[in-house]
Amino acid sequence: MQETAFATNRRSQRVFHRMKLQALGRSHAGKKFREVCETLVVNAHGGLLILRHEVNNDEMLVLVNPETQEELECRIVFTGESGSKGIRVGVEFLTPAPHFWGIDFDAPRQKSDEHDPTH
Repeated sequence: MQETAFATNRRSQRVFHRMKLQALGRSHAGKKFREVCETLVVNAHGGLLILRHEVNNDEMLVLVNPETQEELECRIVFTGESGSKGIRVGVEFLTPAPHFWGIDFDAPRQKSDEHDPTH
């Protein structure tokens, strides 16, 4: 799998990282679902996934890493347009979990002229 990192003024480094994982949640219609999905971009605070089920912002998902069987609860913070592979869904972990993806994220470097230390 190819990983590409790029720097921004975000809380943690984002990495293009494709990984299959399991998502458990409730669909837009309120029905429980469990599906295998794939990540597009990840960071220590969450990631961007492709889901087949339609979901709502602010709903909760449980992600399961198939390699470690670790389960992590997250909040849906973004839903994009539906495409041929599914819907782009941005998720944020309830607490930072930099090791969930199996990637060693570099610690964010603070700049002296940074205005907003939360990003």
